[in-house]
Amino acid sequence: MNTILLAVGLVAGIGLLIGLILSIASIIMAVPKDEKAEKILEALPGANCGACGYSGCSGYAEALAKGKAEVGLCAPGGIKCAKEISEILGVSPASMEKKAAVVRCMGSLDNTSYKAEYNGVKSCAAAMKIGGGLTACSFGCMGLGDCEAACPYDAIHVCNGVAVVDESKCKACAMCVKACPRKIITIVPLKNSAVMRCSNKDKGALTRKLCTAGCIGCKKCEKNCPTGAVTVKDFCATVDPALCTGCGACVDNCPQHCITYISPY
Repeated sequence: MNTILLAVGLVAGIGLLIGLILSIASIIMAVPKDEKAEKILEALPGANCGACGYSGCSGYAEALAKGKAEVGLCAPGGIKCAKEISEILGVSPASMEKKAAVVRCMGSLDNTSYKAEYNGVKSCAAAMKIGGGLTACSFGCMGLGDCEAACPYDAIHVCNGVAVVDESKCKACAMCVKACPRKIITIVPLKNSAVMRCSNKDKGALTRKLCTAGCIGCKKCEKNCPTGAVTVKDFCATVDPALCTGCGACVDNCPQHCITYISPY
C-alpha cells in the first residue's frame, strides 16, 4: 500500500514540477502583444478573405502596425474601416474606391447551351475535371455555383445558368474570384464606366455558334473608343477602367451587346 501511495505521490510531484516549469517558461518566453495591431484587428471586419494581399486580417493588422502596409486595402471593411484605421495610426484618412465583382460571361441558357448532361457533384471545379466542363463555350460560366457558395455576403447567385452579381451587396472580397475555376470573375471599380462581360477567346465564327452573346473580336469597340480604354487580344475585348470615361461608344458599337455599363448604385 505504501508503495502505491509513493508512486502516486511521485507522479503527482513530477506533474506539479512540469506544470510549474511550463508556467514560468510561458511568462519568460511570452511574445509581447502589439496594442496598436490589436486595435487595428478589432477595426477590421474579420472576413479573412485575403483581398488585401495578406494572409488574413491579423496579418494585415500586423503589417499596418509596423508601417509595412497601406491603409485602405480592406475591401469588405470599406471607407468606414479605412477611416478607423487611419485614426488609430494617426495618419490622414485614406481615400478608397468602391469596387465590385463582375462575371465576364453572359452565357445564360438563353444565349448558349450545354455540350453534355451532367449528373455529378454540383460544383464547377468538379465538372471541369470531366472533359473540361459541361458548357458549349469552354470559357464561360458553368452555373454550378462555386462562387455563390464562396460568397459570405449573399451577393452572387446563379440565374438562368450564369452567375450574376448584386453590386449593392458585393464587398469586393474576391472570394468568388478565387472559387471560380475558369477565372472569369474580376474585381472592378464601381464608377461610370464600361465593362466587358465575355471571356471567350475563340475566333468569331466559332463563338457565334457557341453563344449569341459572345465577343467575336470584331474590334468595333476598340476602333470607336476615344481614350484607348478598349483593346482586343485573342479575339476578346477588355476594358481598362483607369482609361474608361463611360462615354458609351464601345457599348453602342458592340454588335454582340457583351459590353455593358457599370455605375455606382
